[in-house]
Amino acid sequence: MAVAAGREPATLLLAGGRLVNVFTNEVTPADVLLAGRLVAGVYDPDDGQAQQRRERALEVIDLDGAYVVPGLIDGHVHLESSLVSPAEYVRGVLARGVTGAVCDPHEVANVAGEPGVRWLLASTDALPFDVWVTVPSCVPSSPFETVGADFGPAAMERLLEHPRVVGVAELMSFPAVVAGDPEVLAKARLGEARGLTVEGHAPGLSGAELQAYLASGVGSDHESTTLEEGREKLRAGAFLMVREGSVTRDLDALLPLVHEGHAERVGFVTDDRLPHDLLAEGGVDLLVRRAVAAGVNPAYAVRCATLNVARHYGLPRRGAVAAGYFADLAVVPDLEAFAPSLVLKEGAPVAEAGAVLPGSIPPATGGDAVVRGTVRLGELDEAAFALADPGGAARCVVALPNRILTSQTTVEPRVVAGRVVADPERDLLKLACVERYGRGGGVGLGLVTGFGLRRGALGSSVGHDHHNLMLVGADDADLLAAARRLEALGGGFVAVAGGRVLAELALPLAGLMTDLPLAETRAALDALDAAARELGCTLPSPYMALSFLGLPVIPELRVTDLGLVDVLAGRLVPLAAEG
Repeated sequence: MAVAAGREPATLLLAGGRLVNVFTNEVTPADVLLAGRLVAGVYDPDDGQAQQRRERALEVIDLDGAYVVPGLIDGHVHLESSLVSPAEYVRGVLARGVTGAVCDPHEVANVAGEPGVRWLLASTDALPFDVWVTVPSCVPSSPFETVGADFGPAAMERLLEHPRVVGVAELMSFPAVVAGDPEVLAKARLGEARGLTVEGHAPGLSGAELQAYLASGVGSDHESTTLEEGREKLRAGAFLMVREGSVTRDLDALLPLVHEGHAERVGFVTDDRLPHDLLAEGGVDLLVRRAVAAGVNPAYAVRCATLNVARHYGLPRRGAVAAGYFADLAVVPDLEAFAPSLVLKEGAPVAEAGAVLPGSIPPATGGDAVVRGTVRLGELDEAAFALADPGGAARCVVALPNRILTSQTTVEPRVVAGRVVADPERDLLKLACVERYGRGGGVGLGLVTGFGLRRGALGSSVGHDHHNLMLVGADDADLLAAARRLEALGGGFVAVAGGRVLAELALPLAGLMTDLPLAETRAALDALDAAARELGCTLPSPYMALSFLGLPVIPELRVTDLGLVDVLAGRLVPLAAEG
């Protein structure tokens, strides 16, 4: 089925295949005729006109019964969380039949504000892949953190005029929405006034609070983790985004809801996918593959990653293989394996036999100065990590394996000369968040258990959502060394012991993304995990766990540059445990 790379769009007939019809949730024999960027028509191969179609087409590809499916669309993803550039992310998913994604760039917005979002839009302009954007609505995500740039309603309004902006991104501050906070509700109305979607983020919300949240104009949610939660949100009218990310994996729990009876109310998303998983499992194609394997009608499984997403966001001519639709499609020999033999973007071949065709993804053209050099620490010394004796029991963050939720406990800290110090024998480590934008230089401190480090320190400039430096360690000097190395790298991940760097990955693009290919990024992450294990770490994916320990909108206890945050109480709290 070889097709010349870079072929000029021309009339192409995909003959003798089987169409995955996402309008009727069925698979039928079909000839698919393309005319340049668009699908010209879909025909029954037994209608008596098959030979005429062959004679009139400029090019014919015989599919021998392979399936023709629409190009998949990831309904909610943070491209920055892949840790690679947007172009490299596309290289990782395009050959798997994913031809578009709706991106919430709130990671880069927290670092670089409106210019950062415009950089992401510009950097995806020339890719053979559609990147639609929802405008970040929660920068910062809470009042308990310092971010790199101001990003308010005025910036949102300007970005909402961009032709590839399709909505207002997830309203993460759901307690403020439920409480009727006028400023937050005004952000929802910015989207509603333009006829655009307003996306949701409501983990665990139910009952009257869920009703109040949806009454604000929010139309979706991607945070359901149980069958009961997903069913309640569907019944309340939300578009249910079924998520299978790298940390948060919800498909198994929600699979009973993925059926034709829910029509256009279910969509597939990945939210956050890391290099290992992109290379091993892919993107949103993973959800289709696993849903089909679990017995979901294959046509409906494909629909959840195509037409349903397109209709939710009002994307014209997207999400189906039908006359007048853009010719974004994949040829798939087996729906359960879902390994495309050919991928077309607007009628042109971009991938074949699992590989992106040479020349399909243009080289980077620069213009990224706005997202470089974003780690600026100023004065910082070992004394910044000194933690005063609380005079008794102390609050302690509990890092949980493979979860972004934390819990909290109380401990009797080890105190030396009036200062709390790490106690690796009891798995009590220092947890620090260092403001990295030169906007005050705040350092928030606390204790954490669950990592198992016996010595040294780990550091990350990925610290959701503010992306200040997140550090965990058994030694204050190593905490400082990790912070300084992150500054020198322009952001990234490091493992340090005795002042020596054991492993690192530079993330110079906003302190969030690397210039490296996916495979090299994966190798660097493997080295970092190995270094963490050498230091005694027992927590799976320690850098991802660390990156979420500063997120003050997900329960329970977090550390930001402003201090300890009790998320459920909605306030900063002291280290000392209250009686």
